[in-house]
Amino acid sequence: MSQAPRDATQHDPLAKALSGADDRVRLSHWLPPRQGILPHIRIGKRWINTLWLLPAGAVALMAAVAAAQALRELPAIQAFIAAHPGVPAAAPRVESGFPWWLRIQHALNMLFMMFIMRAGLQILADHPRLYWRRDCTPGTEWFRFQSDVPEDRIWTAKDDAVTLPGWLGIPGLRHTIGLARWWHFGVNLLWLLNGIAFYVLIFAGDQWRRIVPLTWEVFPAAVSTAIQYASLNFPVDEGWTRYNGLQQLTYFVTVFVAAPVSIVTGLMQSPAISNASGRLGRVFSRQAARSAHFVSFCWFVLFIAAHGAMVLVTGLRDNTNHMFAGVHDETWAGFPWFFAMMAGLTIAWLWASPFTLRRARLVQRVGRFMVGGLKGLLERVDARSQLTEKDISPHFWPNGAMPASPEYEALLAGGFADYHLRVGGLVEAPAEFSLADLKAMPKQEQITTHFCIQGWSGVAKWGGVPMREVMARVRPSPQARYAVFYSLADGGDGGRYYDVHKVANMAHDLTILAYEMNDAPLPVLHGAPLRLRCENELGFKMVKWIAAIEFVEDFADLGAGQGGYNEDHEFFGYRMPI
Repeated sequence: MSQAPRDATQHDPLAKALSGADDRVRLSHWLPPRQGILPHIRIGKRWINTLWLLPAGAVALMAAVAAAQALRELPAIQAFIAAHPGVPAAAPRVESGFPWWLRIQHALNMLFMMFIMRAGLQILADHPRLYWRRDCTPGTEWFRFQSDVPEDRIWTAKDDAVTLPGWLGIPGLRHTIGLARWWHFGVNLLWLLNGIAFYVLIFAGDQWRRIVPLTWEVFPAAVSTAIQYASLNFPVDEGWTRYNGLQQLTYFVTVFVAAPVSIVTGLMQSPAISNASGRLGRVFSRQAARSAHFVSFCWFVLFIAAHGAMVLVTGLRDNTNHMFAGVHDETWAGFPWFFAMMAGLTIAWLWASPFTLRRARLVQRVGRFMVGGLKGLLERVDARSQLTEKDISPHFWPNGAMPASPEYEALLAGGFADYHLRVGGLVEAPAEFSLADLKAMPKQEQITTHFCIQGWSGVAKWGGVPMREVMARVRPSPQARYAVFYSLADGGDGGRYYDVHKVANMAHDLTILAYEMNDAPLPVLHGAPLRLRCENELGFKMVKWIAAIEFVEDFADLGAGQGGYNEDHEFFGYRMPI
């Protein structure tokens, strides 16, 4: 268990109110489970339960089999299949079979995709709604596995998160998005490196010929192959040297379309990348990227399911020999390796969630080691993109535990006339600023997108004082590397809410202390009297209800030493531009 502050006497007085945190997930301190609903898709104004896809798919499959068998009795179709038996005649042969490196990459890809997809579902469960529009106004989503947003009470984004079974998501508990993201990003990096190696190696030899169409004949060959498969009278398998038209097109789309789309749409959900992408980021919003990312996920699910089924029904022995032993003979040499791989995947599947809950801090540290540096590099991206007033969202999801202290109630009752922002630490001129003092400084307005770690986003117009103006007045010393923001509110697990930022990032043009939202005083629900806006970071980094700012050289002795309340208690990362 991480310890509480070792020595808070040299810090701001609020540092004594910070709390330590456990290195594992304590169920007694976590959000209680909340069950969602079965996935629904909105068509027009009606919500359709996706469970209907099962009987509909079964009926469609039987109809396809019947139709294909009827078609094969027609002379014209028989002639068509004879002319295009499956493999395009002009398709070159692959002479290298299935080399060792391809078999290893195939096994790694199976392992990586398992973790990526499970962690991705866990991330989606934190905001179980998908939209095509920029904002996340309830009722405008096209896909969801959560009920309607209640209209008779405040419903936060955390309230909306749902529980997944531990065998499905990683780690399965409600609002474990911090841990799921380390799995998702860390394994995605390995998957990406594996994919780059795959691209290099297939084009270094002749393997690219197997999946890259070189003739227009691939399209009639694919139609012919589809009819043959659907009729349950399969085409001749030439997979050792050449794929048939349907296989070739399917693999090409998966490798050269779906995979890049997944990568690009994942990156476009980053506040740093989206806001630095100019017109592309404005047109292809985060919510459009989330939806497209989910569509690519569905493609991979269908591909894996179909691929697995075809391995079994078209010849388990030959297929496992090819991909797991690299031989083309009548033995069962590949089956033991296939069986061992499936057993290993099963063990890894069952191990992942319990391990993550028990060793949550280790998962955080490993994830930070793998991708933390890349996240830090993204903070250097110049996220200047701004929107217009017509883009302002009609609904801006609330989040966070509001201040519940007599101190805050007194400030609120007095219209924050007695509020003072304390700024100290490693600065040459410590100061306290009233709200009037802050409003007397140069004002900056900006219309920007808020990117919540849970997946929702919203556009608002913010007005406030640039952080660089405050820093110019207090003059941080050269030793000051971080700015610590203390809130007037406590975190959900007890102890004062806080977060840490690099001082360099606080000098960004769009980093402000906001006291206005949409041309009105900042609402209490969104952080009154003062909140941070740092547009290249995720929303939880933008501390609301700011009480004090402290400049420090290190943050290891604050809280549990991870760089913020959610970093301490929910295992987030302290540099979060994606």
